[in-house]
Amino acid sequence: MIPTEPIGSIPRPRALIDAVASNGGQTDDPALEPLFASAIRDTIARFEATGSPVVTDGEQRKYHNFWDYCVHGLANLAPDGFKIPFAAGHVRRMPRLTAAPFRYKTYADAYLEAAQRFTTRPVKQAVISPSALSLLYPSEGIAGYSRDQFIDDLLAEHAGEVRRCLQKGAHAVQIDFTEGRYALKIDPTGVLLASFIDLNNLALARFSAEERKRIGVHTCPGGDIDSTHSAEVDYADLLPSLLQLNVTNYYVALAGEPDPTRVLGIIRDHLKPGMRIFVGVVSPIDPHVDSAEEVRDRVLEAAEYIPLEQLGTTDDCGFSPFSDDTSTTRDTAFAKIAARVAGTALAEDVLRAR
Repeated sequence: MIPTEPIGSIPRPRALIDAVASNGGQTDDPALEPLFASAIRDTIARFEATGSPVVTDGEQRKYHNFWDYCVHGLANLAPDGFKIPFAAGHVRRMPRLTAAPFRYKTYADAYLEAAQRFTTRPVKQAVISPSALSLLYPSEGIAGYSRDQFIDDLLAEHAGEVRRCLQKGAHAVQIDFTEGRYALKIDPTGVLLASFIDLNNLALARFSAEERKRIGVHTCPGGDIDSTHSAEVDYADLLPSLLQLNVTNYYVALAGEPDPTRVLGIIRDHLKPGMRIFVGVVSPIDPHVDSAEEVRDRVLEAAEYIPLEQLGTTDDCGFSPFSDDTSTTRDTAFAKIAARVAGTALAEDVLRAR
């Protein structure tokens, strides 16, 4: 009646974090493979124990972060790229492309295949958006490699990654678009956001309408070390543009919003037939572990604004999108996921009885 899906990342086991740290942050050492496999197996088993109908690998193998997993380790990158400051005072930084060509080093379908070995349940796969990766290209340009050439290569790499995930049986492919809200923070005119939407739609145009039924986009104000990068940006400025993306599924952070009722009204006013809105009903950066009843009430409120056939539930964000973030424990993450699953079921019971 109301589908429920995770966003993606789960805090890594301490043994894996310590082992990677003692290895200088390098993850390609074959000696680490048993630890990665164990982390994925345990993550999926714990997902299944919550009753989650859809699982992920918890991004255990996307070790560095959700943003540049696909290019990490390439020789033509420098570490001094685009800065992302968070409200807590820390800064995350993207790499910078230094030379042609732009190619992925790692494709997300490899993570999907690894997860599918440990479960018979549907597996969802998250990928990074073309608009996020477009920030790798330096403002001063690259000699002999124009931005247009870079964009052509970027779109080809992204579309190829998504298509392989679909072909290998992903339940859904989620495009992470956290930079959408941040774009309005650094450019309140909306010009940067519009360029991001256009770029992502160029990639989405490479898929059929049937394929796009299994593609979605995730928006949130960031979630790292219990902090955000753009929570002050009004959803009223983002959502009308976000809902122009040519996908079926939208995963919208909501539980952590100061006025979720207002946001639901904005969604209702811009909702189109064929869209499904997965509303966030638990906030990963809030240490409070939600009860199933609290989640139930959030779902019931959302059902007042979004038709049931277009409603789903999710987490606001991943629980550990950057691998060194230990502010949330695995136990807390799965307790919140269990509450989401149980609370969604309670809401279904109430709605069926009406």
